[in-house]
Amino acid sequence: MFFQPIKTPGIAHVAYILAEDGMAALVDPGRDVERYLKVLHDNGLRLRWVLETHRQEDFEMGGAALRTLTGCEILACDHDIMAHADRRLRDRETMPLTGGMTLQALHTPGHTPESMCFAISLDAAPDRPWGVFTGDSLFIGDTGRTDLPDANKTAENAGLLYDQVHAKILSLGDQAFVLPAHGAGSACGGNVADRDHSTIGIERVSNAVATKSREDFIRHKTGEGLARPPYFRLMEEVNLQAGRPFDDLPLAWLQPEAFAELCGEALVIDTREVEAFAGGHIGGAYSVWLSGVARYGGWIAEESASILLVADSPAAAREARLSLARIGFDNVAGALAGGFEAWRDAGLPIETSGTTAPRTLADRLDEVTILDVREAGEFEEGHIPGAENAFVGHLEEQLTELERSRDAPLVVTCSVGHRGSLAASILERNGYANVSNLLGGMTAWTALNMPVEGT
Repeated sequence: MFFQPIKTPGIAHVAYILAEDGMAALVDPGRDVERYLKVLHDNGLRLRWVLETHRQEDFEMGGAALRTLTGCEILACDHDIMAHADRRLRDRETMPLTGGMTLQALHTPGHTPESMCFAISLDAAPDRPWGVFTGDSLFIGDTGRTDLPDANKTAENAGLLYDQVHAKILSLGDQAFVLPAHGAGSACGGNVADRDHSTIGIERVSNAVATKSREDFIRHKTGEGLARPPYFRLMEEVNLQAGRPFDDLPLAWLQPEAFAELCGEALVIDTREVEAFAGGHIGGAYSVWLSGVARYGGWIAEESASILLVADSPAAAREARLSLARIGFDNVAGALAGGFEAWRDAGLPIETSGTTAPRTLADRLDEVTILDVREAGEFEEGHIPGAENAFVGHLEEQLTELERSRDAPLVVTCSVGHRGSLAASILERNGYANVSNLLGGMTAWTALNMPVEGT
């Protein structure tokens, strides 16, 4: 038996290859399929099946591309949303998967109406499933969010998901591995445990859906208050056809003068670290740290917008471009050749951003407005006294609600400073001239035992 998880950084996505006797199944692949094909080739495996647990919301799927390249078949739920699948399985339907393995399809609506889990049994122990690919129906420590199909039905969907998990997943036995499509940090769940491995037995004593009553679980899900990235709608549309092929064309490298000519009409994403951006950057650029591009690039970019990249190295620029492609944005016009140093050395205009440190801010609490740009749940768990909350993803559309002079001192904070830097760049783009980012954010603030409000 061959088994290998394949992670996608930034969006906490996990795909899986499962094989025996040279025949392989691939669960929930993303659109940059070459990485999967390499694993298959290196291990002498033929891809026969792609298993799709649901229409993914946070990344573009790769099933259609793999079907074209390998002739594999796509298996999914017997639901109209998954009409692109070659074989649509009914609830509890079974089928031979590869030599020595049997698949059972388990329809588990709640996260989305078409969500399906795939339980895998080995011929050596047919009554004790080896594992279950749970998609977003069951994560390690929690479940997927239940507000995506309809925010007004969050509670109804939570109750539905609770019933499905108890009836169809927990009953598989404590020995079964739990193999979800996402780990900690995913935008599809709010309380995912930061570990890679689990079983039904572990989840039975640690997962919110197993340890809470139905009523308490519904309250738990309705209280998550998770932000919905706008690019989710794009993913829902393109994934109706199992995603689009990814054309990994060479990235265009633009000299500073050519880059500057495009800046007025393009969206500039600077992927350098917070301190580097604060020390000097191109005016109007968004500060989105490299590992955050996959998640926060989708908050600021639009499908039709041309995107320019600033990065520390060619490898970092290519990584940023790939991160954007994974969430459906193929419109990267180019990257700054030579990085910001080339821009600086060409004598082109440079802007700077303000920063501050926890002890400095503590001495000025009565002089500044503090804007905490984390999600509402994070803010409620603990924040600087007197701080206001505006999630960075919604900040640009909420600027009119700040009711502050654009010249008044404003300090932004998040967990460590990355989202704070993005917020500072958004505010600066909108004319706020006296903005500082709290370096180290709430992590540094609490490490120094500074005062905190909240639960």
